[in-house]
Amino acid sequence: MSVGSIIESALDNAELKYEKRGDSGFFVTLPGTKKLQTNAWLIVGAHALAVEAFVCRRPDEAHEEVYRFLLRRNAKLYGVHYTLDSSGDIYLVGRFGLDTVSEEELDKILGQVLEAADGDFNTLLEIGFATSIKREWDWRVSRGESLANLQAFKHLIEPASHEPGSLTNS
Repeated sequence: MSVGSIIESALDNAELKYEKRGDSGFFVTLPGTKKLQTNAWLIVGAHALAVEAFVCRRPDEAHEEVYRFLLRRNAKLYGVHYTLDSSGDIYLVGRFGLDTVSEEELDKILGQVLEAADGDFNTLLEIGFATSIKREWDWRVSRGESLANLQAFKHLIEPASHEPGSLTNS
């Protein structure tokens, strides 16, 4: 069975949406909860299968803290690791020998991509985009717009009641 056939079978069995691009590329959409979807490329090369998934654009702020988080997180990931492109955008990438490609291995790899991209997404936004999130919150409040998709970041907006001098701390 060819690597391409193994990939197609694995994606079909996982009921994932994908497009086959040329003879060696697969553009896969992984559904998430925090990050609504993660798009990943599976590219079959002469000697290896490359995996690449966009996670988040270049942080607006706190770059060192974001990069420290990514480096620490790399130590816990299976088969993929965080990297940056020339613009500073954040990706998950991995490279696997063609002889290691199986449906089970693809399931683990894509599962790890989804777990990392989806699971780390809000943390990356909190660290690297806190000011933008606060500005968006204030803008929506001023216009009476919905805050539904910003609720995960409510703690960035509301002052903590445990701060010294807080009325609820007396």
